Amino acid sequence: MNVEIKGKITPYEPMSRHCSWRTGGTAERFFEPADASDLIEYLRHTDKNESITWIGLGSNVLIRDGGLEGTVISTTKTLNDFRWLNSNTLYVECGTPCAKVAKEAVKMNAAGGAFLAGIPGSIGGALAMNAGAFGAEIWMLVDSVQLVARDGATSERLKSSFETSYRSVDLPTDHWFISAVLRFEQNTEKFGDSEIRELLTRRNAAQPTGKASCGSVFKNPPGDYAGRLIEDAGLKGRRRGGCCVSDKHANFIVNDGRATAADIESLILEVQKTVSEKFDIKLEPEVRIIGQMPISASGRD
Repeated sequence: MNVEIKGKITPYEPMSRHCSWRTGGTAERFFEPADASDLIEYLRHTDKNESITWIGLGSNVLIRDGGLEGTVISTTKTLNDFRWLNSNTLYVECGTPCAKVAKEAVKMNAAGGAFLAGIPGSIGGALAMNAGAFGAEIWMLVDSVQLVARDGATSERLKSSFETSYRSVDLPTDHWFISAVLRFEQNTEKFGDSEIRELLTRRNAAQPTGKASCGSVFKNPPGDYAGRLIEDAGLKGRRRGGCCVSDKHANFIVNDGRATAADIESLILEVQKTVSEKFDIKLEPEVRIIGQMPISASGRD
């Protein structure tokens, strides 16, 4: 690459440090851009065949034990700026934690954003999958977004140019969110942070928070709940290696500190197979499974 990059590039970075399941292989190159312009320059001067993977807080991803080829772009340390454009409109960069946006909305008495406290990822990842919590979804707040393409070209797009549905957005291939403008309702009565505390209390009572997991593993099928199906299939507590289906919420798989990514993926497949056999319903993963199988597991040894 014949261009000066201001950010940090680390070879063979362990991805277990950067995902909430605390497991997975290494990244061939781990890039932390200094800012958005640095990121754009990197993309402009990267070989078009280079594999590019974006990661925020790593809360909705399983990285296989063979790791990731090419470049992993990490946004959480640098692309996390935000500023209020007016009393209810927020510009926010992709690496900003959703929980931080929820707190900022409360400070501004901007209504409708408290649910973001229940999303354990960053804004970029939430936009890409239309993440939600407590019955609300992030695209309910979106006014416009800024995208960057594989060649570094940027574009601004309004919400109306996207089709969104449950945990899905029609994002063009090799495009990623750099930032968004979120529009909240203006509250007429101050509510402080009590709403966030109440929502988090509900979440902590129902989910295994504080443990190494990705959040919800499967999408809810139409008219039902993945957690109910998994529990009724008798899979609560089911273990593979160092991970198990949570006894607290069956749509969570918890790493006890010893699990490999292969353990987790194997348990995901077992849950899918068992639920399909018992209820004739195929659970679709909400979590992204990416990366290479280790050589010994892929038959190439």
